[in-house]
Amino acid sequence: MADDSTPPSAQLAAVTLSNDASVLKAEFSDRVLIRSIISRPDGGSGLAGQKIRIGGWVKTGRKADKDAFAFLELNDGSCASNLQVIVKADKYDLGQLVQTGTCLSVDGVLKLPPDGKKQKVELDVEKVIHVGPVDPAKYPLPKTRLTLEFLREHVHLRSRTNTISAVTRIRNALAFATHSFFHKHGFLYVQTPIITTSDCEGAGEMFQVTTLFSEAEKLEKDLIENPPPSEADIEAAKLIVKERGDDVAQLKSAKASKQEIGAAVAELKKAKDNVLKLEERSKLKPGIPRKDGKVDYTQDFFARQAFLTVSGQLQVESYACALSSVYTFGPTFRAENSHTSRHLAEFWMVEPEIAFAELEDDMNCAEAYVKFLCQWLLDDCREDMEFMADKIDKTCIDRLTMVAKTPFKRITYTEAVDLLIDAVKKGKKFENHVEWGIDLASEHERYLTEVLFQKPVIVYNYPKGIKAFYMRLNDDLKTVAAMDVLVPKVGELIGGSQREERYDIIMSRIEEMGLPAEPYEWYLDLRRFGTVKHCGFGLGFERMVLFATGIDNIRDVIPFPRYPGRADL
Repeated sequence: MADDSTPPSAQLAAVTLSNDASVLKAEFSDRVLIRSIISRPDGGSGLAGQKIRIGGWVKTGRKADKDAFAFLELNDGSCASNLQVIVKADKYDLGQLVQTGTCLSVDGVLKLPPDGKKQKVELDVEKVIHVGPVDPAKYPLPKTRLTLEFLREHVHLRSRTNTISAVTRIRNALAFATHSFFHKHGFLYVQTPIITTSDCEGAGEMFQVTTLFSEAEKLEKDLIENPPPSEADIEAAKLIVKERGDDVAQLKSAKASKQEIGAAVAELKKAKDNVLKLEERSKLKPGIPRKDGKVDYTQDFFARQAFLTVSGQLQVESYACALSSVYTFGPTFRAENSHTSRHLAEFWMVEPEIAFAELEDDMNCAEAYVKFLCQWLLDDCREDMEFMADKIDKTCIDRLTMVAKTPFKRITYTEAVDLLIDAVKKGKKFENHVEWGIDLASEHERYLTEVLFQKPVIVYNYPKGIKAFYMRLNDDLKTVAAMDVLVPKVGELIGGSQREERYDIIMSRIEEMGLPAEPYEWYLDLRRFGTVKHCGFGLGFERMVLFATGIDNIRDVIPFPRYPGRADL
């Protein structure tokens, strides 16, 4: 039995991959996972004779022996491999079952195949429980090889393909490994807001969250269907108020009963309320509310401008300044109109923050985390990684192994630029000019990692002019304590820094960059009250999946990609 430190997936494997003649059902389903059959060391042969129920989708199917039976390759997503299923013609209409994409649930007996067959075990079907048929003339994912570009047009179905299902399992493994790493090292998981009022990066490329447009549309429709009152309508209503007031005065002078006077007063109040409503409605104007020539955000849902977050870093810092070691892992958004293979409008970030720590601690944590992720995939996701090596990038397993085992090279930004300039002098051509002060381009980063050092490189101490306001100013007053982890294949994987904990300096940085101080007042409080040295970094989760799998386009490693012009589903 696995000890308490063993990850749940490994604990499951310790049970289901044993060579005894039993097989476990899925815990919350009346079936057996295909993984628990064919991922055993014996390939499932030790389970021959077992009666089981399985479910899955047909990858390929063919009739045989003059349509007497059909061979089906069934996959349920639990692993990359399929289970061969044999169905006789008297059990069901084989013409429906052999179509790629058909969903099946069947009862059967596991049997050893004839000698010389690739599979170690197959299922002889005794009863067909469920069929989700497919019309092959309309099904958009035939069993022919499909490009990843084509699959983006069918994002709701692409998880049925071998590549995307493998990517999904790898992504799942990396997410589980992330939580395992930080839990192991005493970090607390903090959920930071998706809706924010501050721009972490100061770049302004943010999606705005507002109800002003929808409310304006509703108002415009309402004003068309129920036009606002005219001045004559309001004057008529005021006349009724006068009449009701006169009624009350007459009743009082006639010494009418309290009941009569009370009823008249109620009518007077109703008439006055009606005038107020009419006057208020007469002021309504179609369009976005404005004040002093500007959009009046006090009328918006949050009574101020709000955006989708570009990073959870600033908010998670507030928890680091109380709980010491924390991290957040969630979606982030950039309204950058970029169509490159490295950009998404919605993506996920892993962002730890460590109190009582400096830049070197930050680099140590980042290196340990990346190594942990690589080793986890090698240990826990081998079948899917072998699929990637076979179909996508033959070097991906070697790359993971190298990163997991090799100490990262560490150089300053100035040293990196000097090395790039030297390469140019020796004949290397870059599309982007190299000089001190530039933000390193992907081609520069990949040259450092793939050509010059042939391993991951951490570049640190960047010029302050190309980095965010919150990064700690170094003693030279030209650079900040920032670091990037560069890896082969993708370039920058992690960006981080020691944060500026000195109130006066961070205030001057905000002013230098022309940022408004008001949205950051709460952030400045962390420096006013009990300030502490702290650092952190952000890992682009999709970039990590790109690095691991060798896939070229970031749109293919996130379940539902959002990019300019596309937000399917």
